[in-house]
This record gives sequence, C-alpha cells and structure tokens, in this order.
Amino acid sequence: MANKKNITTVDPERSAVITIGGEDYELVLTTRATKAIAARYGGLENLGDKLLQAENFELALDEIIWLITLLANQSALIHNLRHPDAPRELLTEEAVELLTTPLELASYREAISQAMFRGTARNIESETEGVIAPEGGGSKNTEAG
Repeated sequence: MANKKNITTVDPERSAVITIGGEDYELVLTTRATKAIAARYGGLENLGDKLLQAENFELALDEIIWLITLLANQSALIHNLRHPDAPRELLTEEAVELLTTPLELASYREAISQAMFRGTARNIESETEGVIAPEGGGSKNTEAG
C-alpha cells in the first residue's frame, strides 16, 4: 500500500498537489522557479508554446518532467529553508520518470496550470470611497485619463 505523506509547506492558495509514487507533492511557482523557467523558455508567456512545439514525444515528456520536478521541489526547498534540522529530499527527474506513467504526466496538466495561475495571481483591491455604484449594486469601470 502506498504511503501518502500529508504535506503542507505553503498556503494552499499558492500551490496545487499531485501524487507521485504514492507521495503527495506541492507544486509551487516561486520567484526562483520563475527565473528558471525564464532562463529555459524566455519567460512564463513562452512556456505553453515551447511545450506544444516540442519536436518529438520524448522531448515533450522531458520538458514536462523538468517542469514537474522544478515546481514540486519548490515546496521542499521552502521547507528546508524553514526547517534546516529536518530537510526533505528533493525530487529528481529520474524519480519522476520511474514513478509515473505518460497518462499520469498528462493528468498533472491541471495541477501545473493551477500552480502557475496561483503563483501569478494578483489580489486587486479597489477603493470605492466616494464612488456611487450604478443601480443594481454593480460596479462600473471607467477609463483613467
């Protein structure tokens, strides 16, 4: 029977969880991960295009495995920074290759997208003091000049 570790290193609003080899891994988009993605692909905006344009199936799998390993290791690195006395082992690309199937890799797409979205989400607060809302209580956007 698989031994699932219940891990929570970062706020769940910042991460997504996948299971590899019976263990849960948090996928987190950190500034460090963003820099690594930018170095490899030229920026987050190019990531999707590069993955879709992979010349062959093996190369596409390699890129997905690299991305999963990068995002999964961010939570371990955060844990190790906070708890140097109890470090977590980092996931390797070789482990991801051996402990997953191509079908599982494809199923991780949603979790990868969630982690990327949550890592780049912006909480926008607006001040409404002195603004009169239109009838119905909705808000109206106006162009700034």
